[in-house]
Amino acid sequence: MEVLLAIICGIAIGSILGFVGAGGSMVAVPMLIYIFGMTPVQATTASLIIVFSGALSGVLSKLKNGDVLVRESLTIWALGLASNFGGAYVLPKIADSIVLTGFSLVLIAAGASMLLKPPSASGEKGMSMPALVALSLLVGALTGLFGIGGGFIAIPILVLFYNVAPAKAAGTSLFIITINTFTGFFAHYRHWDEISWQIPIFIALTAVIVSRLAAARSAALAPATLKRAFAYTVFAIAAFTLFETWVIEFTG
Repeated sequence: MEVLLAIICGIAIGSILGFVGAGGSMVAVPMLIYIFGMTPVQATTASLIIVFSGALSGVLSKLKNGDVLVRESLTIWALGLASNFGGAYVLPKIADSIVLTGFSLVLIAAGASMLLKPPSASGEKGMSMPALVALSLLVGALTGLFGIGGGFIAIPILVLFYNVAPAKAAGTSLFIITINTFTGFFAHYRHWDEISWQIPIFIALTAVIVSRLAAARSAALAPATLKRAFAYTVFAIAAFTLFETWVIEFTG
């Protein structure tokens, strides 16, 4: 039964990564906590390898099509290393309720960002250094603290403020997620032995296959519809997490 649940979870995570280009960890972390009984620290660590696997598979076709800003992605990754490792270091020192509340607020912000309307078409613009540093540190911190690759931040910023085409923004987001979660996984090395890896591996393998298929078919679906569906999904997850964290915990 757990293997079947893992496969179903992998399908959901891979679909989100492939179609939207972000958000896989926002589904993975709650699944690992509420379906498989992991602690927030364990779920954050396990989600990194799951999302890395799915994002890596999905980004391959984007790289082949030239839909990735490689230099900008590598710069965001490098500048965010300090906050990535810093977040991983302080995570075990934070109460689970605070971690889950912070995670829920991130979900709400992610959903809201996906509902923003893209600007009218115009040429791509370069990112200023202060904006690049701020984005990099924020993405790194989210990866270290919550096991989130940061794609949901990168996509609206690239599209809304720098006029990057949605397909290229999604590809760039996947690449950022890939390299960020890979680094974040090693930043969480202290928690590797706390996890039974069978379930995360099943989820990761399924996510790899599904994200690759979804990425190849994403151009055939309306981006606005995908983003709305993603937004409403993460809003529901955030509401459930907050309810479980504060209402159930203090009344049960």
